[in-house]
Amino acid sequence: MEVGAMDDAENVHVLKGKGGKTAKAQQPLGPSNATATNGGKTIEEMYQKKTQLEHIILRPDTYIGSTERQPNTIWVHNGQKMELKTVHYPPGLYKIFDEILVNAADNKVRDPTMDTIKVDIDPASNIICVWNNGKGIPVEVHKEERVYVPELIFGHLLTSSNFNDSEKKITGGRNGYGAKLANIFSTEFTLETCDGSRQRRYKQTFTDNMQRKVNPKITECKASDNWTCITFKPDLAKFGMTELDDDVVSVLRRRVYDMSGVLGKGVKVFYNGERIAIKSFQEYVDLYLGPKENGFPRFCERINERWEICISLTDGSFQQVSFVNAIATQKGGTHVEYIVNQIVKYSMEKLIKKTSKTGAIKPAMVRNNLWIFLNCYVENPAFDSQTKETLTLRASSFGSKCELPPLLIDKVLKAGLSDSIIKFAEFKSQKDLKKSDGSKRSRLVGMAKLDDANDAGGPRSKDCTLILTEGDSAKSLAVSGLGVVGRNHYGVFPLRGKLLNVREASAAQIASNQEIQNIKQIMGLQHGKVYENASSLRYGHLMIMTDQDHDGSHIKGLIMNFMHSFYPSLLKVPGFLLEFITPIVKARRGRETKVFYTIPEYEAWKESMDNNISGWEIKYYKGLGTSTKQEAQDYFSRLHQHRKEFVWTGDEDGDAIELAFSKKRVDDRKDWLSNFVPGTYLDQSVDKISFADFINKELILFSRADLDRSIPSMLDGLKPGQRKILFACFKRNLKKDIKVAQLSAYVAEHSAYHHGEQSLASTIVNLAQDFVGSNNINLLHPSGQFGTRLQGGKDAASARYIYTRLGKLTRHLFNENDDVLLKYLNEEGQSIEPEWYMPVLPTVLVNGAEGIGTGWSTSIPNYDPRDVIANLRRLLNGEEQVPLHPWYRGFTGIITEVPHKSGSRSYIVGGLVAQTGPNTIEITELPVRRWTQDYKEFLESLLRPQDKDESPLISDYHEHHSDSNVHFVVELLPGKLDELLAVPGGLEAKFKLQTKIATSNMMLFDKDGVIKHYQTPEAIIAEFFDLRLEYYEKRRIAMLRFAQMDQQRADNKVRFILAVVHEKLEVRNRKRVDVERDLEAQGFDRMSKTNAIVKVYGVPADVEDDNDQDSGVARPGYEYLLSMSIHSLTLEKIAALQAEAAKAAARVEYLSSITGRQMWAEDLDAFEAAYIAWEDAENAQMEEAKRKQLEAKTGRVTGAKGRIAAAGRKKAGKKVQSDDEVSDVDSDSDFEVKRKPAPAQRANPKPKAPFAAVKDLNPVSDVSALKPNAADKATAAIKSVREAPPPARAPVRKAVGARAANRKQVVVSDEDMEPRQSGDSEGDEQPVGKAPMARLPKPAVAGRGRKPTLLPASSQGSEQQSQDDSQNQADPEAAGLAARLAGRMQTQLNLGKPGGLVASKLLASGPVDDDEVSSPVPGVKTAPGTKQPAVKAAAAKGRGKQPNTKQPVKRKGAAAKGPESEEEDIDEDSMSDEETFELSAPSPAVAPKGKKGRTGPSPLGMKALSRTAAAEAAGMGSMPTVPEERPQRTRRAAAAKVTYVVSSSEENSEESSEADKDSDFEVISD
Repeated sequence: MEVGAMDDAENVHVLKGKGGKTAKAQQPLGPSNATATNGGKTIEEMYQKKTQLEHIILRPDTYIGSTERQPNTIWVHNGQKMELKTVHYPPGLYKIFDEILVNAADNKVRDPTMDTIKVDIDPASNIICVWNNGKGIPVEVHKEERVYVPELIFGHLLTSSNFNDSEKKITGGRNGYGAKLANIFSTEFTLETCDGSRQRRYKQTFTDNMQRKVNPKITECKASDNWTCITFKPDLAKFGMTELDDDVVSVLRRRVYDMSGVLGKGVKVFYNGERIAIKSFQEYVDLYLGPKENGFPRFCERINERWEICISLTDGSFQQVSFVNAIATQKGGTHVEYIVNQIVKYSMEKLIKKTSKTGAIKPAMVRNNLWIFLNCYVENPAFDSQTKETLTLRASSFGSKCELPPLLIDKVLKAGLSDSIIKFAEFKSQKDLKKSDGSKRSRLVGMAKLDDANDAGGPRSKDCTLILTEGDSAKSLAVSGLGVVGRNHYGVFPLRGKLLNVREASAAQIASNQEIQNIKQIMGLQHGKVYENASSLRYGHLMIMTDQDHDGSHIKGLIMNFMHSFYPSLLKVPGFLLEFITPIVKARRGRETKVFYTIPEYEAWKESMDNNISGWEIKYYKGLGTSTKQEAQDYFSRLHQHRKEFVWTGDEDGDAIELAFSKKRVDDRKDWLSNFVPGTYLDQSVDKISFADFINKELILFSRADLDRSIPSMLDGLKPGQRKILFACFKRNLKKDIKVAQLSAYVAEHSAYHHGEQSLASTIVNLAQDFVGSNNINLLHPSGQFGTRLQGGKDAASARYIYTRLGKLTRHLFNENDDVLLKYLNEEGQSIEPEWYMPVLPTVLVNGAEGIGTGWSTSIPNYDPRDVIANLRRLLNGEEQVPLHPWYRGFTGIITEVPHKSGSRSYIVGGLVAQTGPNTIEITELPVRRWTQDYKEFLESLLRPQDKDESPLISDYHEHHSDSNVHFVVELLPGKLDELLAVPGGLEAKFKLQTKIATSNMMLFDKDGVIKHYQTPEAIIAEFFDLRLEYYEKRRIAMLRFAQMDQQRADNKVRFILAVVHEKLEVRNRKRVDVERDLEAQGFDRMSKTNAIVKVYGVPADVEDDNDQDSGVARPGYEYLLSMSIHSLTLEKIAALQAEAAKAAARVEYLSSITGRQMWAEDLDAFEAAYIAWEDAENAQMEEAKRKQLEAKTGRVTGAKGRIAAAGRKKAGKKVQSDDEVSDVDSDSDFEVKRKPAPAQRANPKPKAPFAAVKDLNPVSDVSALKPNAADKATAAIKSVREAPPPARAPVRKAVGARAANRKQVVVSDEDMEPRQSGDSEGDEQPVGKAPMARLPKPAVAGRGRKPTLLPASSQGSEQQSQDDSQNQADPEAAGLAARLAGRMQTQLNLGKPGGLVASKLLASGPVDDDEVSSPVPGVKTAPGTKQPAVKAAAAKGRGKQPNTKQPVKRKGAAAKGPESEEEDIDEDSMSDEETFELSAPSPAVAPKGKKGRTGPSPLGMKALSRTAAAEAAGMGSMPTVPEERPQRTRRAAAAKVTYVVSSSEENSEESSEADKDSDFEVISD
């Protein structure tokens, strides 16, 4: 076993045996005479212990580095300047000199009065002397070590004043070696110091590598004498030297010059008696870079008292000269990386903004062009070794910060750093692009979608043509055509979408773009090659085959842009670039066919036909997929007609391509689009097309369409996609929810939307969003998760899960009376949305707008609609507008106006932050459109910075917000909060709680479709006002004409009816033309049936009928009279028509008396009132959400379930002793029934059709239709019900009327348990002898197997009686249904007394409606989509505890418990709308088709009624076993004829259904 060396003689190795006991040594310890096998050495000779001094001398590389002369390329001083030179010197010798020199510099930190350092190097005598003034070393005996302090510092190892790490020091010493190493590696080392405070001068000499010393010589000195001098003779033999040669001296001299630059003008540095003429760090840098004139650029700046930096440039190799606490860190370290990373990060961001070509720039490209000079002081520095060449201390522990000002880095970038980086990046990118070059080869593998030409890459490759198609469907069309022309010379490859705009893309993007790489490989293109012909390519021609729409033109342009950017010489090769055109519209009439290749060309043909194209069959070919296989073959059979060649005519072609796709030509592109003339199109009849003509006549159509899609209109604030959605919603009159996915399909169908429906669904979602920062007024209502401010709407659910409808304020903004005035567009023969809507106020200011199009972009903030209304009213009153300021609904932060350089308004939007503790802040609002999730990620970066050099700012944070508000509680690290408060900008700046918005880019289309810049929001209102006022007058005139026509039409109808009645006009058995002649003779006006087709100012209103077909403009005639029904001849109809005429006359009078201004003012008043009501409702909803959130925070439990659960915990184990006890402690009852607030009073619903009482039926006649067995059972059951005696005692339920204002808790006494007569009822009277009509309680099941008990009706709350009196008359049909239900017994039933009593009363008073019947036993299925309510556990009487709520499920028809089993109170909240289910919904098994608006008994209700009747027939006892009938009989019973009741109107139906929710019966215990 190998034994390590012992530290001292006391460490005796003790052997232990098993169990840890000490084993006795075999022999006494003593010197060993045994010899080792290796070299004959003894153990003592092999394992040695050295003193630390001996170890340093023996292993110097651990402490001072190598002692051997080594070649090293470093900066040295040649006597005049710094020179990068390869010198030979021992690093250890350099280090011991540096330790003494740094000690002298450290004294400047200890004593700021120090001002001189003198260094003398005498190579001849091998003497080095370092002298510095300032406070000397204390000449005093150290009480613990009993030596003088100077000797302790320079003559004893591991002594230092820097061992206290809790004390922050910025000196160079650290480990306690330092100057002692210079003493050890010297033959003679003399220490001298003057301690002026003690007036002692100390001198001591060490020799023989610090192994010998002489006694110190202490003399007196003056009090003003304070200095220290170290003189030593290096032990050259240990460094393999005989003298201090020039290389070593030049290295040491450079360190002396270093001190002059590091210490600056405060210290005079002398070298060999001469003062070094350097007074600053900048002058020191000049030693490296030379004079400023015609030299390297340099930018020096003193950041603070601890950091001084100078930045210069190199030729591609990173360099640094750095100092830490006067120590030269030749290899750099964390301090250098700290500075370089800031420069790299800022430069990368700056260059990316400058040009997209820098996408391939990497941090190393910036770093390699930098030369950093750095002088800094850090606290308690840590190095990689004693040589101190590399700083390893983390940047967070520097004790100070050095944040470079952006202006300094900008100067460096402009000085050539930017150009150097970009130049190298471009060189690198060109090199990378060559890696994907293609080559001419006959076989190409790896591209499954390529249908390669047979001759491609071969000797006849110049005759081959590659067809690039727009997608796979277009490829199928091309392949169909190849059947005509063959595959030898034609290849096909489909493109996936649009090609990349390579002119603005980085090399990395281009290299990673699979489409471009595929084209290069297929064609055999080589990057950077200049082509004179196409003979070296795999294909001699490239033909583009895309759709004929705008996007197809864009794809053609992108391919041209790709070729012009990288292979411009190929565009000049004749016949290389081709296109294949297909029709976009075909018009057929008989055998005549017109083919159009552009929409403007088709429109021009229509105008030449005076828009009369009746008889022509029009077919639109929006995509290549529209063409059939036969048409494809026809295209290729006439290839010369469909193939067009692009030709290069000169530099104007290249300029046109660059104009369309270069970012540098933005202003030129704006002029290009501004000069666009509508109706421009490219003539496709020619065989050759120049590139300039394609750009200026075809591609410009795409750019214009892209601009239309991106920039909204000033009038309605809508983009075309949004306008299509609104048009479809208005057309559908969308008042009920519809899935967003379904609405997307509807919009695409009815508004000719030609893009993806996913994009349309996204637009619908944006229109419905209502969180802070989205819409001030959402035009669509969000029913579902449409996104929140958590992620800015990105968290919206899929379109197939969410619903929407028109918002409450949408029709207030877009008045339907304006619809007839609008100019509707027509596409593909279909009337679609108008070119713009005309809202009541400019909605673009209400909801804002953002968009980026070709040449222009826009950004408009949101404004308060009330402020917009106020300015409109001012204009109506002839007053000046008031400036508007941005406003976002729900935003609680601060918006402050600040000056803007362009003169337009600019604002700072600030969140809310407050200090709540010494290290705690609370953030309760974020700037607009800064989303909560993004901000949370930002806080995470402050908690755990990704940059290793950056220290954390916060210790933790907590979230207390919801999806609608913001609430962060942030804990900062100690001391950080005070630092932030002292910095300009404070917490808002550091926590990014401020953003800027400006009104300098408000670009909108005006009424003429011209894009226009608006300086202020008031300018938008002013232009909107003039046109809107004009349209109000148009609306008034249109409405007046409509009213006049309504009056005239009604008058004519009255005259016509009277003429027919009085036989002045005969219409029977006559020809229509004769009747119309008589009508004209008698002065009847020819009119249309409705006003929808009337032209207003020459603008036809294209109104579509219910079948979504254009009704067109109807011709005036007498159809409105001759189509009147026969009942129009009645007196009532005449009166109605006269009333209609009077009403129209009143409208005429009203519209004649007002002006457009008054109409607008009324609309503004109506909208403002609706907006305030809507906003109040939204705020109330938000306050309710906050209240619930607050209750959840405080631990309060609300709601029925919460109260039931809490009550269950309180009463667990309590014993219910009697009914009276329950009543006495009712206020503490677990099942306390709380009073509900009084519901709003509603009109009584229309009473339902009466049912006959079962007791009045003839059992024999009514059940004769049943089978014999079933008829006997039904007859016996009904008979037993009639003869059954009333029960002795049963629980009582409280009946609540359909419109009862309040629910009262009823405590039932023993007297109440007796059956009551009609005279005992409290409320409405009812005939004697008739039991009150009682509703069954709705089931509330608390757990599986719990069976709600059917209880008899109480006379309390007999409001229902007045409604049900009409049901006392017999109805044979209903009676037959009840009898048949009674016979449908499927299982053995054993019902108790309560159910029997209910059945008897039900049968006595008549059948109940379906919504009054609930399931009497478990196991019955509830209506689909409904929720089963919970029932509380029944307390077992006399058992002293409540039974377990989780009882086993009883089988169907199991016997009920005896009278001891009673129900406890059921909390009324447990029977609320949320926890009960209605049984009145029509069931598919009962309701016939189309009867959705009708109500009737559901299968569940029929089952309940059958069980109830059967229970009464059994006399409330155990029923005999009834054989289970086949399921078919149950289905027949369900399919029996049912009487339905149809509500008089939709409103009554809704009121009735709402009333039913309040007409439940509550079950209470006795």
